[in-house]
Amino acid sequence: MQIDLTGKSVLLGVTGSISAYKACDLARLFIKAGAQVHVVMTSSAERFVSALTFEALTRNPVLTESSESWSSELNHIDIGKKCDVFIIAPATANTLNKLSKGIADNILTQTALAFAGEMLVAPAANTQMLKNHYTTGSLKMLGVNDYTIIEPQEKLLACGDIGSGALAEPTEIFFETSKALLKEDFWDDRRIVVTGGGTREKIDEVRYLSNFSSGKMAKSLCLSLYLKGADVCYITSMGNEGLPQSIYTIDVEDTEELLDYTKDAIRVAKKGKMSKPSMNSTDRHLIQKEPYLFMVAAVSDFTPKFPQEGKLKKSILGESWNLELKQTPDILSSLDKIDIKTIAFKAEMDPKNGLANAQALLETKHVDAVCYNLLNNSDSFGTSDNEITFITKEKTIPLGKTDKLTLSTKILNEAKTLSND
Repeated sequence: MQIDLTGKSVLLGVTGSISAYKACDLARLFIKAGAQVHVVMTSSAERFVSALTFEALTRNPVLTESSESWSSELNHIDIGKKCDVFIIAPATANTLNKLSKGIADNILTQTALAFAGEMLVAPAANTQMLKNHYTTGSLKMLGVNDYTIIEPQEKLLACGDIGSGALAEPTEIFFETSKALLKEDFWDDRRIVVTGGGTREKIDEVRYLSNFSSGKMAKSLCLSLYLKGADVCYITSMGNEGLPQSIYTIDVEDTEELLDYTKDAIRVAKKGKMSKPSMNSTDRHLIQKEPYLFMVAAVSDFTPKFPQEGKLKKSILGESWNLELKQTPDILSSLDKIDIKTIAFKAEMDPKNGLANAQALLETKHVDAVCYNLLNNSDSFGTSDNEITFITKEKTIPLGKTDKLTLSTKILNEAKTLSND
């Protein structure tokens, strides 16, 4: 899933931490996504990584104490004016404490004080330095001042201590910074439930019935929603590999589990919703946005009637085996879809009746929209692209065939039109 940051410009601040070398990997991620990257470094950072390294990676001059120029844009005032976001990674305890007090005694803190856009910091320091009450107070103050804090990892640190303080993974910093660049007012802080992957219906302790669903479409949808600022709950049988770790993920196996957790997630998504007429103008910011449910999971139609404990032996089963099945619950029909916009996903292999079958879901399942996908065969599963037709009662819109992340953006653009907000 390749995020597109074409046309965006990132200001990357690097301070004097042993993890400064990881800022090189972070710069590469931004460049691969199509963004322009500009770098500002403290003198301490140059002890770990040279400015020349970042110039080679970004093809842009690096702002340092010695390179600052007032005959060009390479100075602490002008460099920020051409950037959309400022991410400091790694951010030492020293820098965090300076930023919170508005101290501007080096080239990086001067640049930060002059920057008018969105600020993010990824702390990296010894555990005790981060736990010190001065630093914890500084982090709270930065949060109050709308800085985004990207939490450090807990692991064996370079100093030999074990605890919180290691720089977050470059991919996580990249995801969070990309969200700052791509979030949309409509989706920002909106509660979303996404189901994905194929359910696994237990036969015995080592066997199950399932399908060929890869979960890639659901993952792409989760990532697109996350980048737009949504509060995503992802319920899946396929794990969350490749997704931001901050996306709340619930692992499930069978249809019953999927149904139970989806019901719970919907209740949480609706929690606190207020009616606008009862609110005065000063409290309208408290109104929760209308939540959405995207039912992307490929749910098994049948499950073994008598799942077995242990492992069934071939020698006991004999040369043939008749497995008795029963229907699984109809999840879409079982959910409370009042006050939540519901988009179902329908895969068909019938080119003649597939579209009509998808359209019928609007009435039979009482959903607001259907994403219809006509498959050729089992090889259609697990691909990096897809083709979707977005269906509502009023219109049928072909979204074309493209990669699943781009397609997710198209789906979300259509889904916005369903809202009552």
